[in-house]
Amino acid sequence: MNQAFYPADILLPKKGTDMTAWSVVACDQFTSEPEYWEDVERIVGQAPSTYRLTLPEVYLETDEEESRLSGIREAMEAYESGDLLVEYPRAMIYIERTDSSGHVRPGIIGAVDLEEYDYHKGSTSLIRATEGTIVERIPPRIRVRSNASLELPHIMILIDDIRETVVEPAGEQTDQMELLYDFDLMKRGGHLKGWLMNAQQQEQVLKAIEQLGEEQVLKARGEIGEDILLFAMGDGNHSLATAKEYYEQLKAAHPGEDLSGHPARYALVELENLHSPALEFEAIHRILTNVNSDHLMHQMTRELGIVRMHRDIRENKPEHEQYISVVIHGQEEQLMITKPSSKLAVGSLQHFLDSYIKEHEREDIKLDYIHGKDNLKALTWQTDSIGFILPDMGKDELFPTVKADGALPRKTFSMGHAEDKRYYTECRRIR
Repeated sequence: MNQAFYPADILLPKKGTDMTAWSVVACDQFTSEPEYWEDVERIVGQAPSTYRLTLPEVYLETDEEESRLSGIREAMEAYESGDLLVEYPRAMIYIERTDSSGHVRPGIIGAVDLEEYDYHKGSTSLIRATEGTIVERIPPRIRVRSNASLELPHIMILIDDIRETVVEPAGEQTDQMELLYDFDLMKRGGHLKGWLMNAQQQEQVLKAIEQLGEEQVLKARGEIGEDILLFAMGDGNHSLATAKEYYEQLKAAHPGEDLSGHPARYALVELENLHSPALEFEAIHRILTNVNSDHLMHQMTRELGIVRMHRDIRENKPEHEQYISVVIHGQEEQLMITKPSSKLAVGSLQHFLDSYIKEHEREDIKLDYIHGKDNLKALTWQTDSIGFILPDMGKDELFPTVKADGALPRKTFSMGHAEDKRYYTECRRIR
């Protein structure tokens, strides 16, 4: 079986670089909080930083987008032509991320083969999306990637390794590895340490992944289609989808050429074990702005059979019932959906919101996805806004659900708080 995960030529800033200023959180976080990114810019100042190499999505479709894209190209050229970046050829990096709550999350940095990835619903590829991909979010990211010489990943890919055979053994061998970085992350991001794995340790990882795949083959025998899902997206699906689309466009533009060794065929990712105790799934909540909340709730009540609850029974709810909460001006009220349109509450809500926004497309209604209940409640104090709090999903449901039903509704879950998302640290040439 093709493993689809390999060593990569990884670039890092030279020793002595201010790594706290260098490393910033994923671009798809704090999309409704421009003040967060303004503070990042203040912290970075004139220091080398991945802030200069990425486009925070808060600036998408704004007057700043084009100038920032131009700035990304210039910064990449400057960082590459100078003596800032050091390349570690055919490398894997074992990392330990201490998150904002003090939990330590282990992972391994390497590259995945985009030939083994398909984000479309119903895919049977080795690497799959776990949630619906919003295709409209890909073109802006392609604009960044098509003009870029470097990629920086905030992609986290999961393996279903309950016996802890792939990632965890590396953590017992750090005394035999070279420490590459050890620093505090900015803005409540916690701490990050990374070690360069030697050839023997890399081989152990690859053999363990191979064994994991063989075990799945044995389990799948007798099942319809003998479906093998080895790698599932945990975070950064749109970034990986962008890398895939860019690679497919490259192949289409060079028909007949052998691009099997082209660096754009691969994408840099962090591999994590689904069963890590430090890995927690949290729901991603919704907020709409520029909307008449009374009208929306009237239609939603009719279409989803909404019943307002007078007590919180989410902890012991019957399996066939779905619960969400609505938040207006910071005040939360629990709702029961009696006419669901999906197996999950998030699916029922999302289907309704998509339909409602399409029906009122001239009214400039904005839908955003928010990590954390407190963040959502604070944002609902805005005029003409309404928020929805969704229930958490059990992480042990992930692989079986994706195999059985395909990709989940988009933005179903998040792995940790916004501050705990992957920070850009390593990079890689894609030209």
